Amino acid sequence: MNRRHYAVTLQKASQDSPTLARLTALTRDSSDRLKAIEMLIPATLRPAIQAGPIDGDSWCLLVKSNAAAAKIRQLLPAFGAHLRTRGWEVNVIRLKVQT
Repeated sequence: MNRRHYAVTLQKASQDSPTLARLTALTRDSSDRLKAIEMLIPATLRPAIQAGPIDGDSWCLLVKSNAAAAKIRQLLPAFGAHLRTRGWEVNVIRLKVQT
């Protein structure tokens, strides 16, 4: 069995593999959600937050510090309400502090 090794772009690989296509779609969806709530996040906290994984109706935000997480936690109800008005079914937003 001869295999030919050739370069494939990430986009092509993700289109050809159902698993990678699903992962790419979830990553794009998570980024879109963060962009949708960005205006609700105080400007000083925006650099401390990254979009995290989506698991069904649960979404995770990655936060750089405990202090930032404490402030963001107060805004979670507003984030959820805003996302639901934009068509996303988000019932739980979790915060994960990165160390």
